[in-house]
Amino acid sequence: MTRRLVTTHEAARHPFRRSLPPPVVALPAHKDDSDWKLFLLSFAAFFTCFYTFLL
Repeated sequence: MTRRLVTTHEAARHPFRRSLPPPVVALPAHKDDSDWKLFLLSFAAFFTCFYTFLL
């Protein structure tokens, strides 16, 4: 049996730690195109700011 690093119920002696929900197991991986979207958004923002300062 493997034990979690974060204890939520059995050994959590502090009241705040006892009130926390169980830890989230794993989130699904996001899409691979999010890197491209971030790059294009950053590039467009930089280009807009740079072009605005030149005018």
